[in-house]
Amino acid sequence: MDKRQAVKGMLTNLSKDEFTEFCEELVYREKPPLVALNKVEGKSVLDIMKLLLSTFHEKAVEVAAEVLHTIGCNEARAKLLKDAGVKYSEPGSSNTAGPSAGGTADGEHFVDKHRTELINRVNCVADILDQLLEKKVITQSSYSEILVIPTTRQKMRELFSGPLNAAGPRGKDVFYRILEKEEQYLIEELKGKK
Repeated sequence: MDKRQAVKGMLTNLSKDEFTEFCEELVYREKPPLVALNKVEGKSVLDIMKLLLSTFHEKAVEVAAEVLHTIGCNEARAKLLKDAGVKYSEPGSSNTAGPSAGGTADGEHFVDKHRTELINRVNCVADILDQLLEKKVITQSSYSEILVIPTTRQKMRELFSGPLNAAGPRGKDVFYRILEKEEQYLIEELKGKK
């Protein structure tokens, strides 16, 4: 299967929500070339396929795989890479399957390993909750319950003990990526700890 067919097949097989998330993440990629929001808003599968191929050329499959990894669609990512015949791994990863975004060498998730530090030091809880709700990691009721808790530490404790625990590894991956954006220096410091 050629790259065009592989990309088209992958996009066609995404759910409506996954397709929307794929398009959003494509816009928020920080690596050039950048994709403008008006290039993906309201576009069809064929439009996005053409955009990927015309913007990223021979790297279209790798970029699509990177975006799929970021949004947690690892089965779609593996199928895309297989269909296109591409060997590719995330930067810093030693395999083609790619670890979860917040995975650590010992298999424990980053957010679990650094739970205490995150509870004590994360400040922008409301922004994080907004993004977790938008990504459907938490429900509206959990969001409302946590938001009214008076201190940031109590909010983080409730987030960890309830909705984040229920969301499992994929939800924790989303949480980790949000923390990378919102609490960049804290996450970099914690990554440096063994």
